[in-house]
This record gives sequence, structure tokens and C-alpha cells, in this order.
Amino acid sequence: MTDTKNIAVVFPGQGSQRPGMGKDFYEQLPICRETYEEAADALGWDVSRMCFGEDEKLNLTEYTQPCIVTTEIAMLRGLSKRYGFASEYFGGHSLGEFSALVAAGVMPLAETLKIVQTRGKLMQDAVPVGVGGMAAVISEDIDIEMLTKIMEGLNADVANINSTNQVVISGELPAIDETEKRITQNFPPEKKIRFVRLNVSAPFHSRLMKSIENRFADTLENFGKNLEPRNAPKVTSNFTGGFHSDDVIGIREKLVNQISNTVQWRKNMQSLAAIAGEIYEIGPGRPLRDFFKTIGVTCQSITGLAAAEKIFSGSN
Repeated sequence: MTDTKNIAVVFPGQGSQRPGMGKDFYEQLPICRETYEEAADALGWDVSRMCFGEDEKLNLTEYTQPCIVTTEIAMLRGLSKRYGFASEYFGGHSLGEFSALVAAGVMPLAETLKIVQTRGKLMQDAVPVGVGGMAAVISEDIDIEMLTKIMEGLNADVANINSTNQVVISGELPAIDETEKRITQNFPPEKKIRFVRLNVSAPFHSRLMKSIENRFADTLENFGKNLEPRNAPKVTSNFTGGFHSDDVIGIREKLVNQISNTVQWRKNMQSLAAIAGEIYEIGPGRPLRDFFKTIGVTCQSITGLAAAEKIFSGSN
């Protein structure tokens, strides 16, 4: 595989973690083992043990985030080594945006892992457990303006615009309850609507995360000193929906804004699909594949070496 210019890679974010993620890459490819070791050296704890065992800490945000990024970068490096896989464009959903920036060479892995571990801890500490939550609104052709209007006056926000058929809201639990009630009352009666509570520990991508923005900006400045902006225009921004600019300040500002604002994933998909002919999802789960289907775009998911073998066995 040598032509990278027509290929984009996307990385899923938090919620895609699972025990054993990346283990097949770790066991079969030395470069993947080295990646987990690099992560352990950077963070001071055994990332591979956390990923491959049954440690409940894997679902604690401050551990989840560096574990997912490590696994995704290990997988990408393994695919590159075994199959010569490479891509020109990158995107990631929420936390996955950090994997995308590492993959593009914008941020070094070791520094990024320190950043996302701190990000996870800040996000968890921003709101006491049991105060906030998130829920997915699932229906055909969701009217975002109508949904936003329905939520007026409530301490909740649109967190993710994942596709035409799925939007995630985030905020205080009473506001989530009231939004569900209002949606049931105000959406056209002929439209089928599902309202699914998400198993998360905090109301991510909502106004309730505003309080940590300054501390996260400091984190990016402290740990992100070796940020290389030249390749950033190859990576989509969740905050804007388009591609990053090639200046350090702009990249940092978008990453800070991402914490408390809507993840514009539908726009990210459209930006990538407009410039790439092939799109691959690399990570421990495959939530993004179905989102791409809603815009009529094929996205091939790689969650393990067996899937990679099926896709690339005839291309190397």
C-alpha cells in the first residue's frame, strides 16, 4: 500500500474501550509492544496491564483516555509496519481527535498521553458523580434547531452531532429528564424517537465543563511544548467541523473549546469524505462506521489483526 493521498483514518473516542483491547497487536508486533512501553514510561504505570486485564480502572476517565490513545496509536503503527498502511488525512471523535493529532505527527505520543490523562481527571472532577449525565436522541433527520429550542432554559446542551439520526445531549440530570419530556411532547407525532441514557460518569461537552477550560489550557501549554503545527491542516477539528489551521495557538484553542462545546462529528465526516476516497476506522470499537453510513460513505473498521488481515492481505 503506497498511495496515501486518497486515504483518511478516523479514531473513536471514550466509550470504545474494552478489556483486552490491542492485545493481539501487542503479542504479534514488536512495534506495538514498544508503543505500550513508551506509554508506560511517559505515565509511570503499566498501560498494557490496564488494557489487557480486568482492572475496573479502565473505565475511570483519567485512565480510559490514555489507554485508548495508546491502543489506537499502537494499532496504527502495527498496520504501518505489517501492511505498509499509511494515510494522508485524519479525524477523531472527541478523545479520538488527540489520536488523530498524534497520527498526523502534530503531537508526540508521550506528551499527548500526559495531556489526555490530565484532561480525563479534570473532566471527571468538574462535576460530582451523580449530578450530570448524557443521553442519545435517535430519530430520522433530527432537527438540531428544534432540539436546541426545546432545551432553552435548561442546564444542558447538544454535546455531539454524530449523524443525521443521532444527537447526544449533556447536562444536569434534571435537565436531561426535562429534555426527554419536552422532546416527547414537541416532536412531530409521526416521527419515531428513541431516548437512550449513556453510561458515562460526567456531562462531557456541555457548559458544565467550562470551569476546567483554563486549567486544561495550562495543561496544553505545559505538556504540549513540542507541538508541530505543519501537519495540522490534515486533521479535522471537532470544534469547527473543518480542518485545523497550522498555528499552535489556534490548535490549542480548538482543543480547549472542544471540552465544553458540541462535537461537530457530522461536519468532520463530510470534510473527510470530500477529500478522501477511502476511510478506515482504527480503534478498540467501531462506532464511527455506522455514522459514516448515514452520509452514504463507506468506512472500513479495524478493531483487531483479524479484521486487518481480511482488508489488507492482498494489498502488501
